[in-house]
Amino acid sequence: MRTELVTTLKRQATELLAELERDREPILITQHGMPSAYLVDVESFDAMQQRMRMLEGIARGERALEEQRTMTHAEARTRLKRWLK
Repeated sequence: MRTELVTTLKRQATELLAELERDREPILITQHGMPSAYLVDVESFDAMQQRMRMLEGIARGERALEEQRTMTHAEARTRLKRWLK
C-alpha cells in the first residue's frame, strides 16, 4: 500500500485520484507523520461495504444460534406465509 502526505493530497489531488482509479490500490494519507485516512476508489469501497454487511449478517446469525433464537423450517414457513399475506 502506498503512503502519501496530506500536503501531497492537497497539491496533487487530481493525479492521485487518476492513479487510484487506474491502480485500484488504496493510499494511506498521513498528517504530522501519523495515519489520518485511507483514499480508496468508489468500486473498492462499495465492495468493502457489501462484504461488511454480509459479515454482519453472519455474525447476527451466529449470535442467534448461541442464544438459541432459532426455529424449524416448518415454523419459518408458517411465519412467512402469515407475513406475506
